[in-house]
Amino acid sequence: MQVAVIGAGAIGRWVIEGLRRDGLGPVAVILRSGGMSDVPVVDSVGALPAGVTHLVDCAGHSGLAAHGPAALVAGIDVVTLSLGALADAGLAAELAAAAEAGGARLHMASGAIGALDALRAGAAGGLTSVRYTGTKPPSGWAGSPAEEVLDLSGLTAPAVHFEGTAREAALRYPKNANVAAAVALAGLGFDETAARLVADPGAAGNMHEIEAEGAFGRFRFEITGAALPGNPRSSALAAMSVLAEVRRLRARVTT
Repeated sequence: MQVAVIGAGAIGRWVIEGLRRDGLGPVAVILRSGGMSDVPVVDSVGALPAGVTHLVDCAGHSGLAAHGPAALVAGIDVVTLSLGALADAGLAAELAAAAEAGGARLHMASGAIGALDALRAGAAGGLTSVRYTGTKPPSGWAGSPAEEVLDLSGLTAPAVHFEGTAREAALRYPKNANVAAAVALAGLGFDETAARLVADPGAAGNMHEIEAEGAFGRFRFEITGAALPGNPRSSALAAMSVLAEVRRLRARVTT
């Protein structure tokens, strides 16, 4: 396994350090500009060293759109956190066609949520409803469309600022709704998964909840995620899920 990475932000650097601990390089990092003194830097898939087998996307939707298709066409598997990008039907189709042409696979890290294995199992037997609720402190929604709906600085109680489908959430909140996309892809799909986004001044952190019903019965899962040290906007579990997915792909026996 020869691994390269897209992006060197908070999540990217955490993943790079984890790959080093696992003896997996990375052999290169794709960056738009700037450089790193400790890892070879390139600006495109075509400039990657020969022999790269896996490209790990830690650069958000734009990184996946810019480099994912080229990697897949070249036969390089892609591991991504940018699940919300797949709400764009055109990009999803382009990635699928590229994977088919290159005989490669697009692997989706679970990101900041859990219970997706139970949701996938439930989908195999038939789901009747799935709803995702994402709750953050008001500051966590700064710079998002929530500012058009709520006075974030003046909130004194929880307030819903979006309610719709997971596709709508992922397209309107590209930096905030990757979890909604992960839930949708594991279960009923983007258009049949309900999503609700909440600003709560009393929230201790970023909270994610899944409620699902189907032939299996019903479940409710909730998690409150911690941020990466030094970056309150980056989920620690999301970064961890990338490394866990790479380890799973490397292993001969998987769970």
